[in-house]
Amino acid sequence: MSDEKNMRDENDQLDEERPHDAMGTARRLWQAAGRQRWRLVVAAVSAIVYVAASLGAAAYSAHVVDVLWGHIQQSLAVGEAYVVGLENGGREVLIYLGIWTCAWAFYSVQSLVMSSFAERLNLALRKEISAKLGRLPLSYFDAHQPGDTISRATNDLDKVSEVLQRGLLQLIIAFTTLVGAIVLMLVSNLVLALVFCGFAALSVIVTKFAASRTLDAAAARQEALGHLTESVEEAYSGRTVIKAFGVEDASLEAVESRAEKVAATSARADFLTNAISPVIRFLMRLSQVAIGLAAGALVAGGQMSVGAFQAFFQYVTQASEPLTQLSLTVNMLQGALAAAERVFALLDAPEISPDPEVPAELPRPVRGRVAFEHVRFGYSPEAPLMRDVSLVAEPGQKVAIVGATGAGKTTLINLLMRFYEVDGGRITLDGVDTRQLRRRDLRREFGMVLQDAWLFEGTIAENIAYGRPGATREEVEAAARAAHVDFFVRTLPHGYDTMLTDGGENVSQGQRQLLTIARAMLTDPAMLILDEATSSVDTRTEQAIVRAMEAIMENRTSFVIAHRLSTIVDADLILVMDHGTIIEQGTHESLLAKGGAYATLYRSQFA
Repeated sequence: MSDEKNMRDENDQLDEERPHDAMGTARRLWQAAGRQRWRLVVAAVSAIVYVAASLGAAAYSAHVVDVLWGHIQQSLAVGEAYVVGLENGGREVLIYLGIWTCAWAFYSVQSLVMSSFAERLNLALRKEISAKLGRLPLSYFDAHQPGDTISRATNDLDKVSEVLQRGLLQLIIAFTTLVGAIVLMLVSNLVLALVFCGFAALSVIVTKFAASRTLDAAAARQEALGHLTESVEEAYSGRTVIKAFGVEDASLEAVESRAEKVAATSARADFLTNAISPVIRFLMRLSQVAIGLAAGALVAGGQMSVGAFQAFFQYVTQASEPLTQLSLTVNMLQGALAAAERVFALLDAPEISPDPEVPAELPRPVRGRVAFEHVRFGYSPEAPLMRDVSLVAEPGQKVAIVGATGAGKTTLINLLMRFYEVDGGRITLDGVDTRQLRRRDLRREFGMVLQDAWLFEGTIAENIAYGRPGATREEVEAAARAAHVDFFVRTLPHGYDTMLTDGGENVSQGQRQLLTIARAMLTDPAMLILDEATSSVDTRTEQAIVRAMEAIMENRTSFVIAHRLSTIVDADLILVMDHGTIIEQGTHESLLAKGGAYATLYRSQFA
């Protein structure tokens, strides 16, 4: 099984390097360019003019050399020193210099315009992704790893930009130079041109063979690098457990083993990548030797002039380098198109349904009556989770949701917040179907405190005021006092201006939880959702937070997901869930008296 998995992983790596629809992706990039297309056109035309000037300079050099050679022979015949002047070769030299100056100018233009085009396209796509992320449903993020989405928005776009700046123009220049040089060879001397074409065909065969091996080696390197990254991340994240069990040596050996695999695969990939160019150049040098011998005989026999001889060698030189670059450039473009495909796959992902054009308005003030009416829902159509869920939370009630892991507690909250849409039935807030409301209007009425306390980079005051950016410092501090976090904040060197980084890693998990509770308190919402809000604090702090929560929950409809049943015994309504279904509901006393699932769960915690 492991061999089959490795084979699948390698195939996936190969697929990542090869576009599935190269032409379709290229058309998408052209469409995405929008008003910047003229830059690409200007760059392409400049590249072609540059190639034409380069080849024209090589062709004109035959005339220059023949003119100079003729005047030199005349001077030698009369015993005079040859001095270049406008009338004896100087004009031709100046024209030759002018052609190369033209080539340099157009090369500079295409480089400047193309870099601008690539970066502007990159910026446009990155803006599209930023907007797209806000329109994606929660199901997308559940199904995709964060690193994959981040990679598409960063690494893949950077790869597209880099290859567009270098690879696309290299391809245009290489192809036009190769075709133009071969045409000039055929016009100059058919036999010598056929000799070169023979060596060129051989180099193409070698390049194609080597390119496939290089792609395989690159895929193996990427796979090994992925395994190494996993090991390093595991060793870092699990460092406490590793030290606790004293398996540092085994962990180090695992990392070293995978590092050695990366080194070995990288060495092979680098060798194949770097070896192909010398091989092609060697074949081109052999072609030059063969052409030199044949052309020397033609010059000696008077069938070719010295100028035509050196011009032909310029054609060979100009055609040889594109043969070396062409396959590598094609592989680069393939990788860029594959990266662009991944970006477009993100941009094409299904979005959340749009808000209604004429949204409903909630009656003011919001009372907070929430009703689930025969709700059906499933994360996938073939596996429904909720089949017929109905409940009513009256204004100001504290509704507790309990059950085993995977029972559907968080799903119930996700449907209430419209992170997911119901498949059937409806959810109402004060009698209004939540699907008739704009999502932001609905969510503005809720304050959420999640089990995973997440803080953003910024000061403590900015994090508390995240839901109300315009809150005054007095309001921020009042919310902190209500959440019993004010004392802790004031012990920090910079107090409320202390900077939090890396999701708040410079404060403890319990302190992060307290700060998120203060954040919810500051928004003063009509309803509250508490998902294990006290899970990361000690018993004394938990009791203080519960008292603070009781104050903030007064006259507010509150939904509390809890595993510690001691925190919800005073709830007005307790929902017991199992496999997405509400199997019991009632007060703490009525459910205990019933002797059902809740009573069993409660007694298991307080046996």
